[in-house]
Amino acid sequence: MHYQQWEFEVIDHVARMRINRPASMNSLDAATLDELEAIAKHIQTNPDIWMVVLEGKGDHFSVGVDTSAIFSLPTAPKATFKEGLRHQQHCIDTFEAIKKPKIAKIQGYCIGGGMILAACCDFRIVAENAQFSLPEVKLGIAVIMGTYRITRLVGVAKVKEMILLGDFFKAAEAQQYGLVSALVKPDALEETVQQWIAKLKVSPPRTLAIANQIIDEGLSMDLQDSQRLEVELQTGLLGSPDWQEAIQSFSEKRKGNYQGI
Repeated sequence: MHYQQWEFEVIDHVARMRINRPASMNSLDAATLDELEAIAKHIQTNPDIWMVVLEGKGDHFSVGVDTSAIFSLPTAPKATFKEGLRHQQHCIDTFEAIKKPKIAKIQGYCIGGGMILAACCDFRIVAENAQFSLPEVKLGIAVIMGTYRITRLVGVAKVKEMILLGDFFKAAEAQQYGLVSALVKPDALEETVQQWIAKLKVSPPRTLAIANQIIDEGLSMDLQDSQRLEVELQTGLLGSPDWQEAIQSFSEKRKGNYQGI
């Protein structure tokens, strides 16, 4: 599949999606978000894709929503303004809703909407040269692409500090806040991503996706409802070839040979 704003390929069951706007430090314009939604739908419905790596082309992950779109906001009619923002939120929601494990590979700037997009991923592998910020308030804009995604990772007090002050902070600080899964030297970034991919491939891909779904959906449930969800989703794996292979390979003390079914 070909996209204008993204590079996309599937290698050994791993979808590699790369924002292809290096001249603008991978800013997110309307076309980029529209294609993000289309790619996300393709990934979720393609059984040959077991996990996802999200990154930016060049030296930066993403500087967030394109500034030209931000500067046009004050002149937009209210109805158009609301409709546009809700559509952009929906594009990011669709990406986050992918149940398969998602890894964000982050270097350089990870700002605003780019930081929100990274928070949609299950893991964030970060180079030591990365810098983070949520500077929207300095442009007269509250965070509008899903503030809750950051809050659930770092807590209310820290996210208020990030948003209301709008300061930049370094990768080491981001790790202290709980935003970073692994912090590595820039030249070890891809190697570390590959190590995490290899670790994830030890387990059956459908089980990984279901476990991910249980965690994410269970956040908004009470204990009893979350336990019912666990039983319902696990029951759907009964008799599946990969579950049988997982049990057999474990008992035989060998690596599982999974098919994604």
